[in-house]
Amino acid sequence: MRFLTYCLMSSAALIPATAHAVKLKPLIDTRLRYETVDQTGIANKADALTARARLGVEASEGPLSFLVEAEATMALDESYFSGVNRKPAYPIVADPENVELNRIQVQYKGIAGTVVTAGRQRINLDDQRFVGSVGWRQNEQTFDAVRIEYAGIKNLKVDLTYSWSDRTIWGVDGGKRGFVTRPQAMNGDNIFANAGYKTPLGTLSAFFYRVDVDETPAALQRMSSNSFGARFTGSRPLGKAIKWSYTLSFARQQDNGTNPLDYRADYFLAEGGLDIAAFKLGAGVEQLGGDATVTTKATATAFAGGFAFQTPFATLHKFQGWADKFLTTPAAGITDYYTSAGYGWKKVGPFDTIAATAAWHRYTSDVGSIVYGDEINVQLQAKLKKYTLTAKYADYQRKGIASFAGDADTKKFWLSVDWVF
Repeated sequence: MRFLTYCLMSSAALIPATAHAVKLKPLIDTRLRYETVDQTGIANKADALTARARLGVEASEGPLSFLVEAEATMALDESYFSGVNRKPAYPIVADPENVELNRIQVQYKGIAGTVVTAGRQRINLDDQRFVGSVGWRQNEQTFDAVRIEYAGIKNLKVDLTYSWSDRTIWGVDGGKRGFVTRPQAMNGDNIFANAGYKTPLGTLSAFFYRVDVDETPAALQRMSSNSFGARFTGSRPLGKAIKWSYTLSFARQQDNGTNPLDYRADYFLAEGGLDIAAFKLGAGVEQLGGDATVTTKATATAFAGGFAFQTPFATLHKFQGWADKFLTTPAAGITDYYTSAGYGWKKVGPFDTIAATAAWHRYTSDVGSIVYGDEINVQLQAKLKKYTLTAKYADYQRKGIASFAGDADTKKFWLSVDWVF
């Protein structure tokens, strides 16, 4: 509750004194979504019809602002396993019913490009591979934190965060009914440090992410780690209507704090894209490495099965396919080879834009010679003023025997409409 006390005391001191000049901005973010999941090995097909609303207000005066936002998710058809609703006879759709305080923060925008934000807040760093808000799910991931952003030196941005709690997507029922590995919050001393420098060829970043999990289940404490690395991303014109984009990233991860394991693992990403007018083509390889020589700290003995690079605070749905089969990296690690293609249209009938995308993935292990499977992703999205309409499909096909928990042929389909004010 310390962040609530800080935010409320700060806002009480600041806002009434300048009430005549305070600007109020309403915050409204709504989504109605249908999701169906058909997974081999589970007799029932999941049918989830959910509605989500985030409602709040931001009050600002000069460099100061105070924001408060509530979030509610309702299941109109709960024929699915939400992860915490005791319906494991259905495939999982990780959108539990929920009513909670999503964000409450005080922010100061000072001189020299300095921004200080304190309280429960949304944090998205780089491509959200390590820290993100999990925007695809109905319940957002937010952080109780103090964040400082500095951009007072030309071409340089420094971003430092201390977070004492991760507010997960599992909502108010998280951790109840025996689902201790899906808590409402994960507390600990987390540090997110990121510094980026813009060059003529792109932005070079260095980062350090400390994940510290105080919760007692060993499965959660194994997420405690230190990750440090670098990332380079940029783009270059190749002609009047042609652009080449590129991203390279490498990181090293090791256990820390409450983690009962002693391990080391590497991360690697190489990605390229080509925009030709309205066409978009892309290809890449991403690897979250495995460590086959893991030992337990308590006994210094080998840990059966090994362990792999983990990113528990990431927006995981953005990576390794939309079927979400690899939210926890398998013990042997994973290498994802992928290609994508897309095309966009502007001003089609009543729609402002329409975009179609498709992607193909081949998943293999880092340790050993396991081919997990292949996946196809397809999406059609249209925007009409404040509305976004989405139709989306994912098809994961396993190769060989099951290689990790939940490794089974899985088909998912979504229809959704978003309205944001």
